[in-house]
Amino acid sequence: MTKTLIHGAEVLVGNDQFAEVSLLIDGDRIAAILPKGETVAGAKALDASGRLIIPGLVNGHTHSHGALSRGGVPDDAILETFLSGSAWLNVNRSHDDLALCAQLSAVELIRKGCTACFDLFIELPGPTVEGTHAVAHAYHEVGLRAVVAPMIADQTIYQALPGLLDAFDGPLKDAVAALSLPDWDSTMAVCSEALRDWPVPMDRVRPGIGPTIPLHCSDPFLQACACLSDDIGLPLQTHLAETRMQQIMAQRKYGTSLAEHLSELGVLSPRFSGAHGVWLSDVEVALLAEAEAGISHNPMSNLRIGSGIAPVRRMADAGVTMGIGTDASNTSDGQNMFEATRLAATLSRAHSIDSAAWVRTREAFDMATIGSARLLGFDRLGQIAEGWLADLVFLDASYCHYTPRRALLDQIVFAETGAAVREVMIAGRMVFAGDRILTLDETALRSRAFAAAERITHANAEARVMNAAAAEVVKGFCLRNCAAH
Repeated sequence: MTKTLIHGAEVLVGNDQFAEVSLLIDGDRIAAILPKGETVAGAKALDASGRLIIPGLVNGHTHSHGALSRGGVPDDAILETFLSGSAWLNVNRSHDDLALCAQLSAVELIRKGCTACFDLFIELPGPTVEGTHAVAHAYHEVGLRAVVAPMIADQTIYQALPGLLDAFDGPLKDAVAALSLPDWDSTMAVCSEALRDWPVPMDRVRPGIGPTIPLHCSDPFLQACACLSDDIGLPLQTHLAETRMQQIMAQRKYGTSLAEHLSELGVLSPRFSGAHGVWLSDVEVALLAEAEAGISHNPMSNLRIGSGIAPVRRMADAGVTMGIGTDASNTSDGQNMFEATRLAATLSRAHSIDSAAWVRTREAFDMATIGSARLLGFDRLGQIAEGWLADLVFLDASYCHYTPRRALLDQIVFAETGAAVREVMIAGRMVFAGDRILTLDETALRSRAFAAAERITHANAEARVMNAAAAEVVKGFCLRNCAAH
């Protein structure tokens, strides 16, 4: 491949300081950081004058299937009513629909300065090799870096939460009791085949595994997921202590907390990450740190569905690897990593007047880049340094966020929304420029999305009514149990 010399920009070097330097890109790597004005024989020149170059943001936790569910979450939904009331949005989807969702998510992420994601996508009633490979192909073709992890369980919410089914009666009880998921050994067989026979090069798009919520997975299932993660070196991610209700149910089901139970099962490891971690105890945080495990902080969805504010300072100080994620486009209404990073920094100020306890801008930016990259299992991703992956975002230095300039990293973390993103490079290849994605037809993609959403809505009309009725019962169950604790 021809080497490229990017010159004329102000570059955030090592996530530390902006400098007027040039970047030599060789293949998918940053080969050298050179003084301003230095030339390289044979390298293609790329003039980036008027740009601020930062490493691409890395989304530590999302769900691409939420792209076709945008706007489908009621504004009074908590997590448990979302799971029961919005299930209809994810049924009767084809493999093409799964790929379409990945493309929609990838386009929004790229447009908003994100170059990699950990995608826990769902395929109901259970994963297929074809569906998993369709998602992998979609990311590969768009050009986004991704970990593709089928989100799997062997228990429905009605089976998983002790006492929930007893809160129902009549025909609705019969309807929710009849719902089921595939047995765990058949699901694991599908995952093993899909992940071991990966359809695209793994330099950018890699497999992962996503047991959805520990409560929704039997113990043998969780252990099987951990074994597969260990055997192949896969990153494993689950939703961990996202809501208070999850911890209440864990005590009832296991007699202990969620992370303690996972530790007893041998699930925690350096490849393990939990999404959210809002309701983790000090003991659980210590267990995660000891296992060299991580947490993806997803502040927007935690606020949107009332889960709470995660104790980021406590987790980071304990040594837990911290990343930042958007969560899905249904529960957070978008894929904006700049927004998530800003919230990670600002929400920490709600806990204490002592600024020593706050998440500072450099720390938040590191979480949204290097930290999330660690959750994905990518080495040398998330900062601009020699030998690191060439995933770069070019911001318009003349945009209002940077007029005047005083503390550029502070201004990026506290003010940037993605509006100043002008170009995006992933693995040394430009995928966004001139206000368009260069790897697909966005107009055609939009038309496909509208058609798919309309088809899914009509096909699932009966399920939607049943889900809405079930969500009301689940809401009452959650409120009663939380009030009693």
